[in-house]
Amino acid sequence: MQRNIELHNFLLNKAEELTEEWYKSLDKSDPEGVYSSNDPKVINNLKAQNMSFHQHLCKIFIMEKEQFFKEFDEWIMEIATDSEHIKTPTHMIMREFLRVRDQYIAYIQQFINQQDYSVPQEKADLWKAVIFDAFDIVMMRVFEGKAEHLNKKIEEQQKTINDLSSPLISLQKGQALLPLVGDIDDERATSIIDNTLTGCIEKGVNHLFLDLSGVLMVDTMVAQQIFQLITGLKLIGVTATLSGIRPEIAQTAVQLGIDFGGVHISSNLAQAMTDSVEIESED
Repeated sequence: MQRNIELHNFLLNKAEELTEEWYKSLDKSDPEGVYSSNDPKVINNLKAQNMSFHQHLCKIFIMEKEQFFKEFDEWIMEIATDSEHIKTPTHMIMREFLRVRDQYIAYIQQFINQQDYSVPQEKADLWKAVIFDAFDIVMMRVFEGKAEHLNKKIEEQQKTINDLSSPLISLQKGQALLPLVGDIDDERATSIIDNTLTGCIEKGVNHLFLDLSGVLMVDTMVAQQIFQLITGLKLIGVTATLSGIRPEIAQTAVQLGIDFGGVHISSNLAQAMTDSVEIESED
């Protein structure tokens, strides 16, 4: 254990030297990414991240493996979600991990050569194997974290797109309009149902105009979900008026045996609103 402590102290004292040596030898001609940045703030942050990496990594020689990686996770997630590293292609990040790994192998050999005692080859090989193992795990976790972060961002963006593509527009006297445009797949249909029911409750809607004139085609599952939306609206006390139903949608509904008998239907949105005014006048 004493030899491990000595190696840890040696590498920790070399942390700043490792960082400066790494950055000096960095290929700054990359067409994109954090490593080619000329922004002083980005460069200083990159060096600080590299320095912090060294301060963490050398502890592999004095800590239990499980505790070591638990402590390392904060740095890993910082890199995985860092905006500059997100913009950097993964293969470039891997390249730099491998270059730093080579630094460690060279510095371990430097440590061995400086000792006034003979370090057994088995010990030297073990130290190097520990470094290879640590780098493999850290790289894997960084890339997994980056992928998860990107997937989460994509999901959030898709949700935003779905929300914007199915806007619930408040009108007057508790009325609202839901104009649907474009293709509706199963995922978007589910989003429409959730957002519409929630929006109607929050906005106190009692009559919803659901215009389908901008919907070019739907499959059988989506047609069923549109019917589920209408059913859901009834359950929360909202009257639904459908307009702009294309022949293809009507045919799909007939084939499925979907009964729109209890639903107000108009040929177009203008007619639907006119009919609504006339009904209210009669009331």
